Amino acid sequence: MDWLHFLLDSTTSNNATNYFPIALQLIFAAGFVATMIFLSSFIGPKRNTSDKLANFESGIDAVGNARQPMSVKYFLVAILFVLFDVEVIFFYPYAVNFRDLGWSGFTAVVMFVGFFLAGFIYIIKKGALTWED
Repeated sequence: MDWLHFLLDSTTSNNATNYFPIALQLIFAAGFVATMIFLSSFIGPKRNTSDKLANFESGIDAVGNARQPMSVKYFLVAILFVLFDVEVIFFYPYAVNFRDLGWSGFTAVVMFVGFFLAGFIYIIKKGALTWED
């Protein structure tokens, strides 16, 4: 039982054995997912009818060629959304620790917001969010 006490006592130091429960949980989760995928494909019903094999696009019959080129603006707006969405996630650590960070943390967040707004203004000035061609 000495090894169990060692694994459960996380106050001694921060070393690799403190991450053993997390690794064990990840292994069990991955094993569970793999087992469920295997069981569902092995045991589940397989009825390939013409209706199931037909193309499906949100309940609407497919019209036209699937290889039709899309506007680059769509992908640009999608990438910008992901970029700004990820940048907003960086506010969470500040919100959690704003008292401990003090004025230096506040200054860093103000600089971050400034760079964020400068990038947003640059994108608007370049016309990246206008859809008219």
